[in-house]
Amino acid sequence: MEHQAPVAAGIFLLTYALIISEKIHRTIAAMTGGILMVLLGIVDQETAVHHIDFGTLGLLIGMMILVNITGQTGLFKYLAIRAAKRAKGDPIRIFWALNLLTAVASAFLDNVTTVLLMVPVTFSITRQLNVSPTPFLVGMILASNIGGTATLIGDPPNIMIGTAVKELTFMDFIANLAGISLIILIVTLAILSVLYRRLLRTSGALQQSILNLDERNEITDPVLLKKCLFALSATVLGFFLHPVIHVETATVALAGAFLLLLLTGERYLEEALAKVEWNTIFFFIGLFVLVSGLEVTGVISALAKRAMDWTGGDVAAASVLVLWMSAVASAFVDNIPFVATMIPLIQEMGAMGLSNLEPLWWSLALGACLGGNGTLIGASANVIVAGMAAREGHGLSFVKFLAVGFPLMILSIIISNLYIYLRYL
Repeated sequence: MEHQAPVAAGIFLLTYALIISEKIHRTIAAMTGGILMVLLGIVDQETAVHHIDFGTLGLLIGMMILVNITGQTGLFKYLAIRAAKRAKGDPIRIFWALNLLTAVASAFLDNVTTVLLMVPVTFSITRQLNVSPTPFLVGMILASNIGGTATLIGDPPNIMIGTAVKELTFMDFIANLAGISLIILIVTLAILSVLYRRLLRTSGALQQSILNLDERNEITDPVLLKKCLFALSATVLGFFLHPVIHVETATVALAGAFLLLLLTGERYLEEALAKVEWNTIFFFIGLFVLVSGLEVTGVISALAKRAMDWTGGDVAAASVLVLWMSAVASAFVDNIPFVATMIPLIQEMGAMGLSNLEPLWWSLALGACLGGNGTLIGASANVIVAGMAAREGHGLSFVKFLAVGFPLMILSIIISNLYIYLRYL
């Protein structure tokens, strides 16, 4: 197998380069790389299928179905208008309200779905107030990635870590990541509201126009809403009860999704399945097969040995290395393939004698999720917000976002570094 290691590494690096260049869609690049691993005999088909993490895929598909059907009820528009009215139409208070709502939603739904539902509402509120949407959009990108860091289901890197490391439960993620995520969110929003204070001003008459809106008009189907809230509540309860019922998160998510389809009938079935982001699902499948090639040929164990030599087998040094490497890498490349490569690497370091891996898992989660805030291509939610903004004629430029996002990302990693050191080391 060792003579195939350079070929496996070559395919992996070429695929990575194609994903970063965005010349070819990332799903096509990942699947082509994965298929090449099998065609060239680096992994056989059975090994490739064995390495596909169906726990991650099941959790993603289940949550996508749940959120897509819930999105049709108008619940998110209702919540956004309600928040804007509670903020008395004041742009700075609305900025805080919408971003806190985005962060909380991103903790329990996936970031991409959250921003898809929140951005249109944000545009309608900023139009009504006649203020620039830019502060709201930048805040929303940062808040969605910070909020997604707080739970097992908030961000794909956490889903992957939680599925790979069976000892870490849904409650473990909340206990270890929610508090620090909240601190980072408050610091980030406070800095943004000072930075953009001149853009967050409007007249009293326009503030009044927000108060005249009736959020109840946004609920299009009250019966469907009740069914969705029941299924969502049952699913989240299932996640919380994992230590008691010992049912995997993927099974809980799929059970919740099909409970909702059972309650709503088959008229939602085709649309719900059509709206699952199949390109994301196949992207994951391609990545898992790609990484399997690196595992089978011993590339990952060689990298783990190098990391052990660098850190001298010291948990504190290894944690700092993983945190900063994850953050900087995730700012410039998609954090999903990076985490897919890092998980077996950390497991290999454990096999080589690194006793306490827990700080490394939390370092990887914080680095990969928060690192996505560094640039406009750092996370899927960033790309989607930028695309929606461009369609509305409010393009977010890569450089302008970098000037705000990157320093705030570095600040969040400094806070995380302090947290990891004080709490675990």
